[in-house]
Order: sequence, then C-alpha cells, then structure tokens
Amino acid sequence: MQLVKLITPKRIKTLHCFFLTVLFLSLAFENSVLAQDNSPYSRFGIGDLVPATNMTNRGMGGLSAAYSDLLSINFNNPASYFNFQTQSRPNTSKISSGRIIFDVGMNFEQRKLDQKTPSSKFTANNALFSYAYLGMPLRKNWGMAFGLRPVSRISYKIFRNERLYDPNTGLPIDSATTRFEGDGGSYLANLGTGFTVFKKAKNGLEENLSIGINTGYYFGKKDYASKRTLVNDTVEYFQANYQTKTSFGNLWYNVGFQYRNPITKRYLLSIGAYGTLGQDMNARQDKVRETFYYDQTLGDLRLDSVSEVKDVKGKITMPATYTGGIVLQKLPASSKEGSWLIGVDLNVQNWDNFRVYGAKDSVHNNWQLRIGGQVSPAPGKGYFSNVAYRAGVFFGPDYISVGNKLPVFGISTGMYLPIKNQNRLTPYQASVINLGFEYIRRGNNNNLVRENLFRLSLGFSLSDFWFIKRRYD
Repeated sequence: MQLVKLITPKRIKTLHCFFLTVLFLSLAFENSVLAQDNSPYSRFGIGDLVPATNMTNRGMGGLSAAYSDLLSINFNNPASYFNFQTQSRPNTSKISSGRIIFDVGMNFEQRKLDQKTPSSKFTANNALFSYAYLGMPLRKNWGMAFGLRPVSRISYKIFRNERLYDPNTGLPIDSATTRFEGDGGSYLANLGTGFTVFKKAKNGLEENLSIGINTGYYFGKKDYASKRTLVNDTVEYFQANYQTKTSFGNLWYNVGFQYRNPITKRYLLSIGAYGTLGQDMNARQDKVRETFYYDQTLGDLRLDSVSEVKDVKGKITMPATYTGGIVLQKLPASSKEGSWLIGVDLNVQNWDNFRVYGAKDSVHNNWQLRIGGQVSPAPGKGYFSNVAYRAGVFFGPDYISVGNKLPVFGISTGMYLPIKNQNRLTPYQASVINLGFEYIRRGNNNNLVRENLFRLSLGFSLSDFWFIKRRYD
C-alpha cells in the first residue's frame, strides 16, 4: 500500500517559524532605519537603494536575470520559481518530491562619508534586515514564493552654520544654524509564481522556457525636516521647523522570463530578463510650519503652529526598470568533477519620469552593469572542497544627481557554506549559509560628498523535501 505524505506537523511548524521570523525581522528593520547613516544623498528620490538581490546573487555582483538555484530564492526574476521541485511521478503532473526553501538575510554595514569642503569625515555602523522569503513547488515545473524585503532607506542629520542676508537690501540679518533631518524608507511585500511553458530534451539535458510574475504591495514613508535656530547675543528667537511627512503605497508587479539551452552535454546557456513599467503610488502628505523648543528629556516640543496642512492626497510616480542578462555554466560530467558559471547583467532605470506630487527631483536615468561568476571545486572529503566560491563587480552612475553625476563602483565576493545534517529523523533537510562581502565607492573628487561602504551579508537557507512518497505494509 502506498501513502503520499503531504504536510507533517514539523513542516507546519516551519511555516509558523517563517511568519514569526518575517514579523520579527520587519519590526527589527523598522527600528534599524532609525540608526543614523547620515547619508545626505538619501534626501533625494526614494532614498538610498538597498541591495535588491539575495545573498547568492550578491556575491556575484548582483547577477540575477538568468540565474536560478535549487538552494536559494531568486526573487528578482519570478521565472526562476519553476525550479523548486526535483522530480515527478511518471505519466502525471503531480509531484512525488518537491523542495521547499526558507531564505533569510541580514546586512552588517560600515558607511564612511568624506566631505571635501569643508573637510570632515563621518562613520556609521548598522545591522539591517535584508529579506525573508519562502519558496515552494505547486506542480511539476510550477512554483511560487512570497516574502518581505526593504527597497530603500532614508537616514540623515546634517548641520549647517550660515549668515543670513536680507534678500531685498543684501544687508546681514543674523547668524543661523540649520539642522536638516530625514528618515523613512520603502518596502515590498510580494507573492509570485513561475512555471515552464516549453521544454524538450536536448544533448541529454532539458531545454526549457519559463515565465513568471511577482505581485504585491509597495509602501513607504518620507519624513523631511529643516529646523533653524537664529544666533544672536541680545535677542532670543524661537526655533523654526519646516517639516513634510509623506506616506505612500500601492499594488506592485514585475514579470520575467528565463530560457535555458544546453548547447552541449557539458555547457548550459541561460538567458533571462525581468522588469516593471512605471507605476503610480497613492500618497498622503502633511506639511507643518511651527516654532519649537528643545527639551533634553522629551526632545523637540511645539510652541506654536504657524501653518499646518494635513492629509493632502497626491501621486508618486515610480520609474520603469528593466534587467536582462546571460549566464554560461559548465556542468560536471560526474559527481567527482567541479563546475563553474559566469554571467553578465545590464540594469536600466528610467528615473527621469520620477515625480512627487507632480514635481521633479534631483534624479536621472541610470544604468548598472554587473559581471560575476561562481566556481565549485570537485567534491572531496575536505569541507572546503564542498564550498562554492563567488566573485563579481558592478558599476554605473547612481540614480541621484546633485550637481555632478554620482559614479558607483563595487566589488563583491561570497561563499556557499553547506551545513551537514546530523539529524537522522530529517534526512531530506539541507541547510546552507551564504556569506557575501562588498565594497562600494559612491562619488569621486568632483562630488561634494564621497561614500565608502563596507558590507558583510549573512544569509541562511533551509530547504526540505515535501510530498515524499512513503510505503508501508
């Protein structure tokens, strides 16, 4: 007699752990954005863009368009979701064994700012939530994934001392200190599916074409404030606060495809692309103009409201983005041989169309070229012979442009570290640690502020086989 085991209590606990982890990490992220990066460029657009790929892709410079993996979730291209299952029952589309994956990541960052005029330096250290996703098979060559990740971060506090002049007469008025503050960011919670639409045997392997779609809710907030204090020896002035709070959100989607072509028995060529059209976010905005004083215990306290306008409805227009790439992979001829892959991606974003309540911002169209690869040695008895090694590079202009263009250059390395399963009760589970190291240089001597970012990325992937066919008498 045969019995198909679908979901055990242990696997239900896995789902519970996933939801609790997502909740915990999202709350941790909400608090972590309050850590002061003091990045002045986060004032513009939707803020500083955080890494948009998982730890596996990040170690290869962000390579993701044509990449798919059995032990991680490529949430950038939903066409890769078809790859979760491993085998099916003969003469049927039902799965006899399929792989479910829980993929979560964290970032540990050190950001160094270097201002040329006047000369000053600033260093900030942060630990930030990166993503949490769950992927699973639905049927043969059809899978789905869902999760949560941040998209951008706003965090700065800048002081400026200046002399104010009457705009009509040009005569000096008083000295002033202005404090510019900002916090917020944007996030994406999404659900996607991908499936194979064409496949056939070729060179002993499978040639296939898969497509996919992600849909979800994109939301965020932008809180900007300029707080001015007049400095006078004889006259005491109240401090003034000019603050604008904006919240936004709407449904979001992106689509993608991947085509895999075994050009020989040993070489696999993959082509992929994903993207989204420009989308409007529904926004609400509060504008406050007030006087205040600072209390050491309670912080800023309002004295008088000069002007306050609340709940002004509007639109924030997000740009269209497109990414395409190619990956060449050498497959091992046997279990005693190693493998490698190399690929390139081109990402293009149309930020010229970005609008906040119809107004343009200091952003422009940008592109980024990403080149990366991975080497897996021939498996052996030693642990490090079972480790995969990754490296990549990426470069292009930043989407923010204040005065001069802001060039970005980054290099990355990474490792796939398998964890041996010692539990005989769960022989189908496989756990992997993905480490990534990145150095990113933002700006040069032509920019007012240069940034150097050092990032350690830590990812954990737990996979397990579902739908295991069991036999008993």
